[in-house]
Amino acid sequence: MPAPEATRSPDAATAPHRGPSSVRRIAVIGGGPGGLYAAALLKRLDPDRTVTVFERNAQDDTFGFGVVLSDETLGSIEHADPEVYRAVSREFVRWDTIDIVHRGRTHTSGGHGFAALGRRRLLEILHERCAGLGVDLRFRAPAPPAAELAAHHDLVIAADGVHSATRAAHADSFGPGVTEHRNRYIWLAADFALDAFRFEIAETPYGVMQLHGYPYAADASTVIVEMREEVWRAAGLDTCDPAESTARCAKFFTEALDGRPLRGNRSSWLAFRTVTNSRWSHGNTVLIGDAAHTAHFSIGSGTKLAVEDALALAACVGEQPDLPAALAAYEAERRPVVASTQRAAAASLRWFEELAGYVDQPPRRFAFNLLTRSRRVTHDNLRLRDASFTAAVEEEFGCPPGTPPMFTPLRLRGLELRNRVVVSPMDMYSAVDGMPADFHLVHLGARALGGAGLTMTEMVCVSPEGRITPGCTGLWNDEQAAAWRRITDFVHASAPGAAIGVQLGHSGRKGSTKLMWEGIDQPLESGNWPLTAASPLPYEPGVSQVPAELDRTGLDTVREQFVAAARRAAASGFDLLELHCAHGYLLSGFLSPLTNRRTDAYGGASAGRLRFPLEVFDAVREVWPRGRPMTVRISATDWAEGGTDAEDAVTIARAFADHGADAIDVSTGQVVADERPEYGRSYQTPYADRIRNTVDVPVIAVGAISSWDDVNSLLLAGRADLCALARPHLFDPHWTLHAAADQGYTGPGAPWPLPYGAGSRPPPTGRTDGPKPRLTLG
Repeated sequence: MPAPEATRSPDAATAPHRGPSSVRRIAVIGGGPGGLYAAALLKRLDPDRTVTVFERNAQDDTFGFGVVLSDETLGSIEHADPEVYRAVSREFVRWDTIDIVHRGRTHTSGGHGFAALGRRRLLEILHERCAGLGVDLRFRAPAPPAAELAAHHDLVIAADGVHSATRAAHADSFGPGVTEHRNRYIWLAADFALDAFRFEIAETPYGVMQLHGYPYAADASTVIVEMREEVWRAAGLDTCDPAESTARCAKFFTEALDGRPLRGNRSSWLAFRTVTNSRWSHGNTVLIGDAAHTAHFSIGSGTKLAVEDALALAACVGEQPDLPAALAAYEAERRPVVASTQRAAAASLRWFEELAGYVDQPPRRFAFNLLTRSRRVTHDNLRLRDASFTAAVEEEFGCPPGTPPMFTPLRLRGLELRNRVVVSPMDMYSAVDGMPADFHLVHLGARALGGAGLTMTEMVCVSPEGRITPGCTGLWNDEQAAAWRRITDFVHASAPGAAIGVQLGHSGRKGSTKLMWEGIDQPLESGNWPLTAASPLPYEPGVSQVPAELDRTGLDTVREQFVAAARRAAASGFDLLELHCAHGYLLSGFLSPLTNRRTDAYGGASAGRLRFPLEVFDAVREVWPRGRPMTVRISATDWAEGGTDAEDAVTIARAFADHGADAIDVSTGQVVADERPEYGRSYQTPYADRIRNTVDVPVIAVGAISSWDDVNSLLLAGRADLCALARPHLFDPHWTLHAAADQGYTGPGAPWPLPYGAGSRPPPTGRTDGPKPRLTLG
């Protein structure tokens, strides 16, 4: 399913313009849409150029069937080359609905807007345009090596696809990365037009399969069949020839096809490959399209990205003073757009890889989850596209009338949270000797007044030696408990209905460091205290202190420190307790194979690594009041080879759920210093999603969730039960109340404190518009 993406409409392509005088001879490797369109645009910009396209296949050869382009891409084509736009527009099949077929029920969502045409027809249009402009098109002509072409041409454009020989030949310069994924898929076609973009799920004896289908002509549709590799093998499709595969796929989806056959076109089963490159140019050679980057077909982006690359490259060559500047400008312009698309595509790809975990969702939730899988489509814009569909999903979710999903209450044990927003734990490093003071009262009190259903403390340390820094708070003595009681009393009295939770933890090998703003994770210059951990491994080798491995006595001592702190937390009036087993702190250090090298019963396989964190959990749960919930924060991946991964996270979450955890707070990373996170919007939520739909335990999603629209989308799709936000609450302590105001919600899920009632609407501003003219005299 394509997602709209802002694209450039280069003024440089609207009229002949020579650009750098040095770019006179251009060679294009590959005659796909991207290569052909780049050739046409560059020739149109300067008719005196010599532009040659090398295509190893015959002119009428093509692979695949239909291609989808967004309105934004079409607008750019119209601006750059009206002739191509008119020709393409005459061929388009347009529709605006998506059908999702799941367990015999069809859910239809409208207002999406698609346009598609046959890949062969698109190539014919581009062939005609290139020929009319004087581009030298050479079919059945494998291109000479890029290095050879570069010696005799001013610019070489490598549009040679996902298996780019150019990229491989100059790997040292381009820095490629190719990741093969675990689903198998095959491109096929049906000789009739579907009346919508259709997703159909087949639960077969071999496993779950899915169909992606859309019309591309009045009498033809593209049909892609996809499934996990183990399902593909179980079904025997790995041993089928192309004709037999095509026939069997038609039988799996006979309802979607109304019993009609499928056909192939040199179709074979493939595993999708995500391609990235650290650089897109090398000397006078540049990569475009799939040679530079790929994005999973489920967001319909391959041809779109290639065409947009061609537009940007041609414009930059026309605008910049020389070729190096043009290639740098092209990459600078396109790389952020491509990275955003690849993140969305990766989310969509993973969703289909994990499809079997979603099929038991309620039917409308399943449909909503599929539509919003890439995070490009959200609750708010889906409501604009199809209000009735979205309202039906909200009703199935249990939203009271007029209530956004985020303001629907949630019960954990005896605690009812008035909404689904959590102020995430944030270390403030502002305590002295572990004592919370006025800063903490104001910080936590302000956020509770700001409307969140649950406000969490920072990690509260269970012992002096369990602190991260000298500025960390604690609960190792009664004076600290009394100070915390002052804060919980304020929250309960001044923000009725708001809950406040405590996060208990021990720093382990990441302790005895400077305050964050003085040098994060850097050891104190003086006043250090000894560290303990699962294994004697420093956090940063050669920099951090080497911790002592906890022996039997040390394990017992730490467990009792957690128990004593939990008792004090209960007496302090906290509504919820979270056990911190994430981010490389002590309990997290036991869970990760990268930080636990023990050879006793507390190391080795996952059961051994879980043993001590579970012992602590059980001991704390025993003293924590029965009616109050207890959650656990975990790092669902270490973002490092050999560390905790998504499968391990499911095992860890299931173990804590089996021991009575009421929810799992799913974070990631910060376990090892050499981690390589995949940052991006809501980048950690897929891990929460997987745990929730595999373990059947409530989850708290965290990680770059920045908008109320994201919160509503995650909840309604069933990817999370609560959403924890940190930085948005630093920017705006009243984030939750303002989210309610933005959505026009005034119900019990987000009550304004009575003294703040006058601020529940934006204040008036000075008038900036003048009186409208009443009379115009000619």
